[in-house]
Amino acid sequence: MRYLLLLCGDETAAAAAGPEMARRCHGWAEEAERQGVRQAGTGLAPPAEAKTIRVRDGEVLLTDGPFAETKEQIGGYNVLECADRSTAVEVASRHPWAEVGTLELREIPDVP
Repeated sequence: MRYLLLLCGDETAAAAAGPEMARRCHGWAEEAERQGVRQAGTGLAPPAEAKTIRVRDGEVLLTDGPFAETKEQIGGYNVLECADRSTAVEVASRHPWAEVGTLELREIPDVP
């Protein structure tokens, strides 16, 4: 089963974590790839560089920044291939970002 692991947090947590956190996250990714459970993933540009796109009554509405009215934003993602949810949770729980932010794990359903 495939899972999407979203790395969430506010920008101050990322700044406070510094380069050591980035190094640890890269180490987690390398280990998960060696284990054959990480298929893809990367960090994302800061929320200030985001664009929110909506279409209403045929009109494209483009807004700067993320739409969500929250301090926590998605900062990166990983796609995991695991036998079951408990294995995915175990793999995700070792991600260093869980110490300073929030991880959200969602199953990616198979589409026929």
